Amino acid sequence: MSQLEVSYSGYVCAPYLHTHESVELKESWINSKNIEKLFFVTGTFSTESKPYFSDSTNHYLLAKFKDSAKISKDLIKHNQDKTSFVFNIHDDLFRREVNGDTNFVTVYYLEYGEDGEDFQEIANLLLKREKIEKAGFGNMNTFCLTPSKFTFPYSEHVVVIEVASEKSHQSVKKYCEQTRRDVNRKGMTMTNLMSLSILDQLK
Repeated sequence: MSQLEVSYSGYVCAPYLHTHESVELKESWINSKNIEKLFFVTGTFSTESKPYFSDSTNHYLLAKFKDSAKISKDLIKHNQDKTSFVFNIHDDLFRREVNGDTNFVTVYYLEYGEDGEDFQEIANLLLKREKIEKAGFGNMNTFCLTPSKFTFPYSEHVVVIEVASEKSHQSVKKYCEQTRRDVNRKGMTMTNLMSLSILDQLK
């Protein structure tokens, strides 16, 4: 008997290419009970992560989901020429109410498999930043019709942060960059993978 796959909640980021596949995927996610929230976003990849995802595009659908197994099925059915990213959250570092709507989601990776104490320290540093609404730790899966030339080596150690702010995306990006530097000053190597600026909420 095949082993049951563990399912997680998390985030999925699929390229929005104005193709039949993109439009169908958007419609199915708007109507899916598995999708809690759906956003139209602009994605920016860091210089460090670009070589691994040279097929990146500008616009993505970003969804918060309840069950990763269902998301995998969706992405296999609607696979595209550009990479889709699934961030499975294994551990919620924290979540809290903050003023303003979520307008920015940023994804980092840790270059080393940090231990429990390190996660606690990262969570404590993130908690000090009052605009951070939610932070979670997990892993990343990718889906693409064309396999990447290079395997991304840090996909098991991913940190996803939601920021709520009335300020511009540029200003929030700087805020997140400062947060990342605070973590690195403590001797942990946290690197930006991608930043997602929310343009519109679809669900």
